[in-house]
Amino acid sequence: MPQVSAQPFSNRAEAGKLLAARFSALAWREDVIVLALPRGGVPVGYEVANALGVALDVFVVRKLGVPGHEELAMGAIASGDVRLVNHDVVDGLGIPSAVIDQVAERERIELARREQLYRGNQPLAPLAGRTVIVVDDGLATGSTMRAAIAAIRQQQPASIIVGVPVGAPSTCQELRKDADDVVCLRTPDPFVAVGLWYRDFSETPDAEVRALLGRSES
Repeated sequence: MPQVSAQPFSNRAEAGKLLAARFSALAWREDVIVLALPRGGVPVGYEVANALGVALDVFVVRKLGVPGHEELAMGAIASGDVRLVNHDVVDGLGIPSAVIDQVAERERIELARREQLYRGNQPLAPLAGRTVIVVDDGLATGSTMRAAIAAIRQQQPASIIVGVPVGAPSTCQELRKDADDVVCLRTPDPFVAVGLWYRDFSETPDAEVRALLGRSES
């Protein structure tokens, strides 16, 4: 049933607190970890991890935007040399492979920069055998989340659960093929864009990401 009356969240922190309630059964378990997709997913993931009393880390994924229409994802890359291509977009627009390679290389540089900035020389926490909750502030096409799931699978976790405050109905449904479970608090129809479902959707700066990560470790 279309959720036409869904109300926007005040901000990412409020959305994270509401999302955390859906994971109460996983609270205080050492085998559970929240991986937040920076930057916007970190304030959401921080609230989830804080409420559950579990570890928080970042998992860096970069969208491959169509040149000239960067908001449209033609794919995504993630740590572990994972690259996914949205063939519907690429084939539909006739985008040459050379263009995809060029954009991917630029985003790979940014991915490495962010990993160094957020984590320094600290490696990603071990994921083998753990329940991983992958959090973002919302799902539109799902390209970045699919890349994250594919990369996390390489680490052999016990299960991968996607958790978002809001998502396009079709995307949340499709991701069930990739993740072990998907929790989308709200799936408004029409969806249009993630930012419409937050009263405050201002950009999350790198400094805030680092501060929240540091706070979660203390």
